[in-house]
Amino acid sequence: MERKLFSRNFTLVVIGQIISLFGNAVVRFALPLYLLNQTGSSALFGTVTACAFIPSILLSPVGGIVADRVNKRNVMVILDFFTAVLILLCSLLLGRVSLVLLITVTLMLLYGIAGAYQPSVQASVPVLVSTDHFMEANSVINTISSFAGLVGPVFGGVLYSCYGLKPVLWVCVVCFFVSAVMELFIQIPYVRPDSGGGILTDAKNDMMESLRFIRREKPVLGKGLVIICGVNLFLSAMILVGLPYLVTEVLPFAAGRANQLYGFAQGALAAGGLAGGIGAGVFAKRLRIEKAGNLIVAAALFVFPMGISLVFFSSGMVNYLVMTVCCFLIMVCSTMFTVQIMAFVQAETPQNLLGKVIAVLLAIAMCAQPIGNAMYGVLFEICAGAESAVVLFAGIVSLGIAVGARGVFGKVS
Repeated sequence: MERKLFSRNFTLVVIGQIISLFGNAVVRFALPLYLLNQTGSSALFGTVTACAFIPSILLSPVGGIVADRVNKRNVMVILDFFTAVLILLCSLLLGRVSLVLLITVTLMLLYGIAGAYQPSVQASVPVLVSTDHFMEANSVINTISSFAGLVGPVFGGVLYSCYGLKPVLWVCVVCFFVSAVMELFIQIPYVRPDSGGGILTDAKNDMMESLRFIRREKPVLGKGLVIICGVNLFLSAMILVGLPYLVTEVLPFAAGRANQLYGFAQGALAAGGLAGGIGAGVFAKRLRIEKAGNLIVAAALFVFPMGISLVFFSSGMVNYLVMTVCCFLIMVCSTMFTVQIMAFVQAETPQNLLGKVIAVLLAIAMCAQPIGNAMYGVLFEICAGAESAVVLFAGIVSLGIAVGARGVFGKVS
């Protein structure tokens, strides 16, 4: 099989990801924003988004086990079809059942599907490209994700502000259906692994083997995982909860204008991811895992201008611009870090363990996210009128974690 970077099958994976991730970006933007607009509660917003992460945490290991034991193409196709049906049902039930219950369940299922879906995408990379192209291939996947995240919220923000939630959901249904059809034409080499027993026995053995590999053979992965959990808890969660709350509920903008500005801010986050993904590809040969901690330090430092601006400036637009620029820069750094870590994991992990190890790492890393979302939802509500204190707290703790990261990754040889 041809193992150049843009082979036919890898190209189809990329195109399918563009369409699917665009739909994901739009629906994940619109549903929480609609809830926040209707309730105005940061605590409820944080709690619902926290609950949304739980199925993703639980299903990521399952997705990893499935990715190593089932044809990865089939996993992608089935889950995209199921997502299209889920969003269609959500649009039909809107206004007929409890809004909080409907959005909570829909988001939980969406995040759960994503948790089961991504290990198949990540584990397909080493099968479709050569080892020399791992960094570039991961850069492409991350760039696609960021590009979809850039266009999705901006498009979703404009469409939502002009026409409401239902047209946004219908667009997403079409995206997932088209993506599933596209993925039917992907050919991913697959050899059915030997089974040592029933499904539960295989799942248990796979999970234990992955944990044993992370703890004993590659302990740096375990240490790095603790750092990533800390970053998710104190930095990522602050941005996920704080950005929509500050832009739509705190800064002095009219409701429709605030929603559009939040869409642009989400686009800036994705643009940062896009720039970081491109940068990781361009500088792939220069990026070294030993220096990965420096990127986390830089990301933490960019939090401080956001808090300082809220203290010294009363202008909504000034604060908005500072937050948008800082979020862009944070995403540049964090995306380059993510590409480095993923390429390192793929290069250091045996093929028969890769899907499971990636899934376990993703699941454990995400455990901190719901806790952080709920925590910041409560903190922003308690500190109403002094939101800058919450932002500065996030920056101080994140910087401490980042300094520790430099020590951990600096020892990798």
